[in-house]
Amino acid sequence: MPISARLIWILLLFCLSPFALGERLRLVSDDWAPYVYQQNGQPRGIDYEVTTEVLRRLGYEVQWQFMPFKRCLAMIEQGQADGIMDVFQVESRHPYLLYVPEPMSTAELILFQTKARRHEVSSLDALAGLTVGTSPGYNYSAAFNEATFFKREAAPTHEANFGKLALGRIDLAITDRRVGLHVIRLMGLEQQIEALPLVVSRQPQYLGLARKPGREVLAQAFAEELRRFKQEPAYAAIMDHYTHDPENLANAVEQQESSTAR
Repeated sequence: MPISARLIWILLLFCLSPFALGERLRLVSDDWAPYVYQQNGQPRGIDYEVTTEVLRRLGYEVQWQFMPFKRCLAMIEQGQADGIMDVFQVESRHPYLLYVPEPMSTAELILFQTKARRHEVSSLDALAGLTVGTSPGYNYSAAFNEATFFKREAAPTHEANFGKLALGRIDLAITDRRVGLHVIRLMGLEQQIEALPLVVSRQPQYLGLARKPGREVLAQAFAEELRRFKQEPAYAAIMDHYTHDPENLANAVEQQESSTAR
């Protein structure tokens, strides 16, 4: 690390330490497995473990609370929570939400179809006349959100979307690749549903902090420590555990209740 960068990092820690000492942050999230979710009443997930470890290194304790995503955003806006997990950058949230500059992860939004009713989809134009299952208010991409040549049909949960897809009530479903594969495994639909190669969009997911005094310093310190942690074997172990451990995926409890864009 260059000397100038090291000095900046030391200064950030110096500024942060009086605020962090003994402070507990209240973080809110919906269930967004395998990134962050509840299993047997306990928080789990890739970004849950990474966030908890980074904040521990910065001297913070964390209190986690899970609720529908729309309520999570309302609590941040009303000052009732300190941070929200895995949000996309949306301009309208900037007045009350400060994004940590280093993303937690990247959502890859793709389409899913049944093997019995396949569609050739190499671009969004190929969706003409089809019905795509969505989650209410999700920000997939401007082109997808604004297109008028196919129908978007929202469902309250990802499980509901994939259930409708399996029953032939919709032609395709769209969600993040990891989330979709996770739900398919949970529902036992691996032999019926498959992912399409087209990537509708890739969106970084961030830890969003409520705009309060001192949060700019925390955001910078968190970003620096997160970048450092991503280079360590412990980070790779977390990724491997949640993306390649079939038993872990099979036991996870998915309770997707999102009702707005991430």
